[in-house]
Amino acid sequence: MALTEAEVELYTKTAQELTGSARRLFMARTVKALGRGGNEWACRQLGWSTTTIKKGLRELETGIICVDACSARGRKRAEEKLPNLLIDIRAIVDGQSQTDPSFRTTRLYTRLSACEVRKQLIAQRGYTDDQLPCAEVIRQRLNQLGYHVRAVRKSTPKKRSPRRTPSSHKSSA
Repeated sequence: MALTEAEVELYTKTAQELTGSARRLFMARTVKALGRGGNEWACRQLGWSTTTIKKGLRELETGIICVDACSARGRKRAEEKLPNLLIDIRAIVDGQSQTDPSFRTTRLYTRLSACEVRKQLIAQRGYTDDQLPCAEVIRQRLNQLGYHVRAVRKSTPKKRSPRRTPSSHKSSA
């Protein structure tokens, strides 16, 4: 196989830009066009995977496109593993939260940190340390539920007015 540098660059860049079945079909068509030994040459010179090329050749011959299960990969959310987690978090935090003292917003403030909520879940609700997600995930779920961590404080009365009232003046005679 003798391809120019421009052709090799064209093949590699095109394969990098395509995804999924379009990429596999491109690789399969390229290998078929290269002829006998094209599969091994493409693996060595272009850096393509033999399994990807074989999968593309099967798709090309049968016409059946293999569906990639990309959405099924990765870690499951904490709520999928522990379906009552959000309910338990809400039950713990509701007793320690209050609305905005100025009543300008509908935000709920809680004085419990995410680490403290995690400790309470273990102590009160019977979760184990291994079952529960880390404190960062619990913080995200607190925000998702509408709670904002802030020191709960009481409404403060207005300070004294620096302006004197007429009744406080001494009468001058």
